[in-house]
Amino acid sequence: MVFLPGPPATPLLRFLFLGLSTLVSVSRAQLELHVPTGLSKLQVAEGTEVVLPAWYTIQGEAFAVQPWEVPVVMWFLEQDGKDLNQVLAYINGVLSSKPRASLVYSMPSRNVSLRLEGLQEKDSGSYRCSVNVQDSQGKSRGHSSKTLELKVLVPPAPPSCRLLGVPHVGNNVTLSCQSPRSKPAAEYQWERLPPSPQIFFAPALDDIRGSLSLTNLSTSMSGVYICKAHNLLGSATCNVTLEVSTGPRAAVVAGAVVGSLVGLMLLAGLVLLYQRRGKAPEELANDIKEDATAPRTLPWPKSSDTISKNGTLSSVTSARALRSSHASPRPGAMTPTPSLSSQALSSPRLPRTNGAHPQPVSIIPGGVSSSTMNHMGPVPIVVPMQNQAGSLV
Repeated sequence: MVFLPGPPATPLLRFLFLGLSTLVSVSRAQLELHVPTGLSKLQVAEGTEVVLPAWYTIQGEAFAVQPWEVPVVMWFLEQDGKDLNQVLAYINGVLSSKPRASLVYSMPSRNVSLRLEGLQEKDSGSYRCSVNVQDSQGKSRGHSSKTLELKVLVPPAPPSCRLLGVPHVGNNVTLSCQSPRSKPAAEYQWERLPPSPQIFFAPALDDIRGSLSLTNLSTSMSGVYICKAHNLLGSATCNVTLEVSTGPRAAVVAGAVVGSLVGLMLLAGLVLLYQRRGKAPEELANDIKEDATAPRTLPWPKSSDTISKNGTLSSVTSARALRSSHASPRPGAMTPTPSLSSQALSSPRLPRTNGAHPQPVSIIPGGVSSSTMNHMGPVPIVVPMQNQAGSLV
């Protein structure tokens, strides 16, 4: 029979273990497996090593192993909610085991004690030893099994201390202490150091949860408080300093801060509202200016000037037409010739004299009278043309 290590061999080992357990009672009576009385349950600290003692005897045989004996030894670990886990096996003279597991004595031997080194919390569980002995002809001489309980203990890890509440005179606070890891679960004890030493008990102290309730605080309760977490393997401590203040309560301070913030927000709102109201008349004036109608442009006299095709303005000569009927020009005086730009800037009214009201004068180009124009009929208008070079033709 060949031993198959690892997970694929688990079903085969389970079948073999159950088969050995169902051997006839006669074979069971010939071989007996022993464990020390009172050592069926072991508690060992994490990080140490332990020996699970076990040995077998054969009825009518000496204690020492015989040359014809062919023992088959297997150790299994049973844990709640997990499959059967093989820890060690000795089959056909071949030994295989998990890391940190070994036999105390080299095989073959009737002492089949198991040694576990570097214990971890996950090593806790029920360890079952199964022994089957055959002779040199392959005949079974008996089978037996025993179980030992192993519990790996963990000392308390350093706890963390916290202060819950506001340490003000008359208030209530809670001191909290908790260890993140401990097996079995740690118990807690609180005390205050000198100059005012004190040890606390229930109901102020909860030794399971690690909390200490302090009510109606006073300045005499200030000091350094020590929490001690302990179990079967050891203890660990932490501390917190309590300083009871007599100043303004936190609620009053918080209310003052909130009130100040609200006041600042209201002031900012009033400033913004004032700025908006100050800008309103200016915006209204701008709206009135934008909506105002532009001044009307006076019409140009149709016959007072000549405009070229390319948009340039020619000079207008109408000196003869603007002669006044009551005022005559002085000898040797020059008559001004108005341009189109001067007509646009000045009012289209006729010049006044200091005498009677002026009479309307017809402005006829070239000095031709209105009666002559009536006899001549329509006069063709010649519009100057522009060649490709941009000059007038």
